[in-house]
Amino acid sequence: MSPEFRSFIMVGEELETIVTSLCANQKLERDRAVAELGLKIKSLPPGVIESLEKTLLEIILDPKSPWESKHGSLLGVRLIILTLEPDVDGQFHSDVRQAGLKMLTDLEVRVRQAAGEVLGALCQKDGGITYASCRSDVLELVRSNLERQVTDDEASRSEHESTRQLMEKLSAGSRERRNSGDAAQIFHDTAGWRNLETNMKCLEHMIYGSGPKFLPYIDQDLLDLIFTTLSHTNRFVRETGFNVCAALVSCGSSEPAELLETNPVFTFGEQLSQNLAKGLADNWSQVRLAASVASRKFLLSLPPSAREKFFPLLLPRLCLNRYYVAEGVRLHSQETWRQVAGSDGRSLVEKYIDSVVIYYIEATGADNHAVREAACACIAELALKIAKDAVRKHVPDLLQTLTICFNDDSWPVRDAACVACGSFILCFPDEAKNSMELLYPLFFTNLEDSIPSVRQGAAIAIANIVRAYGKDVLPMIFEKMREAFKGVDNQPSECERYGDLESGGATYGVVKRKRDNDMDLHTNKQMYSCGSLAPKMGRGAGGCSDCKFRRPPQLWERADGFLYLASELAGIPDSSSGVVSCLSLMAEAVKHKHYTAHVTLLETLCKTLPQLAKGLNKRVFKSHLHLFLDSIFYALECENALTSSAASQCLTQLAQFLGPNILRGRVEEYNPSFLKAFDANNCIAPL
Repeated sequence: MSPEFRSFIMVGEELETIVTSLCANQKLERDRAVAELGLKIKSLPPGVIESLEKTLLEIILDPKSPWESKHGSLLGVRLIILTLEPDVDGQFHSDVRQAGLKMLTDLEVRVRQAAGEVLGALCQKDGGITYASCRSDVLELVRSNLERQVTDDEASRSEHESTRQLMEKLSAGSRERRNSGDAAQIFHDTAGWRNLETNMKCLEHMIYGSGPKFLPYIDQDLLDLIFTTLSHTNRFVRETGFNVCAALVSCGSSEPAELLETNPVFTFGEQLSQNLAKGLADNWSQVRLAASVASRKFLLSLPPSAREKFFPLLLPRLCLNRYYVAEGVRLHSQETWRQVAGSDGRSLVEKYIDSVVIYYIEATGADNHAVREAACACIAELALKIAKDAVRKHVPDLLQTLTICFNDDSWPVRDAACVACGSFILCFPDEAKNSMELLYPLFFTNLEDSIPSVRQGAAIAIANIVRAYGKDVLPMIFEKMREAFKGVDNQPSECERYGDLESGGATYGVVKRKRDNDMDLHTNKQMYSCGSLAPKMGRGAGGCSDCKFRRPPQLWERADGFLYLASELAGIPDSSSGVVSCLSLMAEAVKHKHYTAHVTLLETLCKTLPQLAKGLNKRVFKSHLHLFLDSIFYALECENALTSSAASQCLTQLAQFLGPNILRGRVEEYNPSFLKAFDANNCIAPL
């Protein structure tokens, strides 16, 4: 066998191995084949490369090829284009371009995605020539897929069948829902849109591939088409549209400042900023993140002197998103704020305070409870961080807005509104006086809310009211505090509800099991998802609403809220004596054990007692320590892990504050039998 013939056989075997691996059924094998081809492609003879190109194109264009083979072949073609830099005017480029366009309508989404990446690679090599030749085809594909149309092709029939099956699942179990069309709307708004998303991704790849050479192709027709996708009913389409916007604005980032007037990113900047502003306020977090990415690229692509033109619209939205509940949006917005505003963040907010306040108030009425919560947090920030003279004229409107948010059906919004109100009253006591008659009942309603963090937030806010108005409000507050602690004695026990329990003191585990199995407590109750949408607050006269999703407060919850409040007031000089006068009532309140949730009240006592002690000072607190020792050691040995842990940490913190020997001596003096548990806790004290 001649060397030439042996070489020919080896080349043929190597080519067959490469193609077989690229066309494997498993994605892992196809990815591995692409990686291996990338390592050896430059060492392959020109004849092998030419044969490989021809073979891969034949597989792509063959209607009988399985989608896995088309997908792997497209990945291989993309690698060849990016690595070997073939002649951009050659036949191979032309053939790949046509094959890529054809595969944009393939039934399999991964094939369509790979085809878009191939066209993007071509643009990267030829500087946008591919986009110029494919422009009309790609844009028409996007335009024609903006609305769902069931045609007679195989892809549409397959999608229609998938839609029917999904709608049946969404409608299952509810005849009313099946007839209402809700399932169809849910699918319409959230499901993928077959070709539209991948066509948009293709456009994005081609823009990134072309880079600055794409700027001449940015015109009103292109923008109108992209802007249509940004207001599309389907969230995936909107997200992809903002990704395209991010690619679009990045094209102008390398343009010098002196050419600003000819930069289409700037000349069309007003339209871009208006649409980006809509995305920054979108109800879906994924869309909001895509718009945040595009907004940062848009602002950073312009010189600092040109950015301020768009600040009144974009700045308030970027500022609010720093508090958005979705971590990706929040962290990205915080970094954007640092890059765009630098050390001038406060001065920029003060400069555009009118636009900021208008948007914050608008955001408190959003359908998305996370937006309402973030808006309340931002309003609190205005009071705490921005110059008072800049905010002063907006205080009445902001307080009225927070009053409405106090009645929100979403408890995080109520909590944020309460804390924000407290901050405003502390910073603007004179401006807030006229609103206090309406606000006092709302603060105390939050103080007895069923959510512990809401009660804690209300305590912080009421403490700020005391700091603002001093002794004028203390008699009313301490009267309510005494009533709350006395009221625990009247807390209904679960024995009244579950009559089959044995008489005597309630056993926490037994009552809990009975309560968990009570269907009335767990049926037909309002549910909130971890997604973006939740019930919107009602808006009645004077900011009141029918808060139908909240149950009446329990007496022990009211006392729990005042435990938090007492710990906050202890550190305020004007109110510390009033707290001392309530300590005996507080100690009696936590000793009642006839109801299941008494362990939660004990847990709160153990959490707040160290802070209360520090607020009152050592001398005053030591004389009242004995009132709480029975409750602390009962909590320490409680079977509820959270309560026991809180008691353990309470003893550790009190020992650090009073001194370990002093505390041990007080415990021994009060009840020597507690020493064993006390010493054991010292050995296993948590960090």
